[in-house]
Amino acid sequence: MHSATTLTESSRPTLADFHRVNRGGGLFSEALSQWLGAAFALTAQRLGLKPTVLTITNLVLGLATSVTVVASADRVAAGDVPAWVVGLVALVGWQVAYALDCADGQLARVTGQGSAAGARVDVLCDVAAQIALVTALGTVMVAQRPSTPVWLVAAFAGTWMVNLVTSVMQAGPNAASMVTSSSLPVRLAKLVRDYGAVIFVAGLVLTFVPALTFWVVVAFTVVNGGFLLASIAFSARASLR
Repeated sequence: MHSATTLTESSRPTLADFHRVNRGGGLFSEALSQWLGAAFALTAQRLGLKPTVLTITNLVLGLATSVTVVASADRVAAGDVPAWVVGLVALVGWQVAYALDCADGQLARVTGQGSAAGARVDVLCDVAAQIALVTALGTVMVAQRPSTPVWLVAAFAGTWMVNLVTSVMQAGPNAASMVTSSSLPVRLAKLVRDYGAVIFVAGLVLTFVPALTFWVVVAFTVVNGGFLLASIAFSARASLR
């Protein structure tokens, strides 16, 4: 959460004001998550809440959702609990938590409450929430397919963090993009790395076909691993010029 444009005390921020200062995230995130985040930010501003309150709420909700998925994974796999019940909790819980993650930065930028400490809390809470999410998906995968190799679980957990690391790197003065085009086909292709879209797909799979979690994990691992290798090559080539 970094300070940016602030409004005068006499002005009253609108939903559009909060959405205007969003940090993107991809086509899906901008169309849904950032708007929902703007609504949360607007509400928080009217209630006089600090951005870090939204950050902590995001963490609590994200952890609670992931813990629910982990705790019920074996029972869903055994057919004792309907998959759609747990899947719906994941689908809604993770999306709302992500929207709150979008909201804290919007609130900080519009109201001028950004700080280095707030930014650190934001990143640390993101790491904690995503560790829990990866744990949840890994648990479901193993529950649905006990023969899942350990190396795949490890590779999935490691490569999942590529998105978080690169998003943090994009915030600095040395940020760069391998594909700078903003055309619709390119933005559609980038949906595979749009966090809002990814957790939406994960939630849908847990709701309707949890047995496919294995292949979803394989796909995410390949995409994120491939992106990591491409990013290394891109950066190395630039540094050798």
